[in-house]
Amino acid sequence: MTQGDATAKARLSAGDWAQAALDALAAGGLAAVAVEPIAKRLGTTKGSFYWHFKDRAALIDAALARWEQRSTDDVIAEIDVETDPAERLHRLFAHVIDYAATGRIELALLASADQASVAATLRRVADRRIEYVAELLRESGLSAGHARTRAVVTVSIYHGFNQLARVSPDALPSTEAQRKALVDSAFESLLPKQH
Repeated sequence: MTQGDATAKARLSAGDWAQAALDALAAGGLAAVAVEPIAKRLGTTKGSFYWHFKDRAALIDAALARWEQRSTDDVIAEIDVETDPAERLHRLFAHVIDYAATGRIELALLASADQASVAATLRRVADRRIEYVAELLRESGLSAGHARTRAVVTVSIYHGFNQLARVSPDALPSTEAQRKALVDSAFESLLPKQH
């Protein structure tokens, strides 16, 4: 091992590699998660990669774990600082609609859902998101059955926004006021009517 390899290994963490893999995934799908091009982008060698990972599959697993943490667990933790379930749901919608305009990782993952590790991650994330939204809806007054159904609709709407942003970005609201109106409309359709 050369001095340069040791320095690169000291500078780059497994997290740096996982993030670079996510960036490659967003830009070119799962096939773009290749060690040599990522090493080049990071300004290092394959030796740095092998310092942190056994193989490409391990890098993909780390990238998937990072995406799951950031796109679901971290978002839920951020939303959960609010105590009112209706306000948490509203904030979640605002976050999701903003993300849908730029998020490309999920679309790339959906295109690779036939890969076992990707499929397992997507399933876990979808189940977690549905359960979280259902929990907020139950806390807002819906029965468990209605909350679950509306949570599935909510997560479906998010996936629709994400895909629409990819195929017809002009169809989504471009101003903050338009996004707020869309969030308000979606939010109102989910909660029980107040009498």
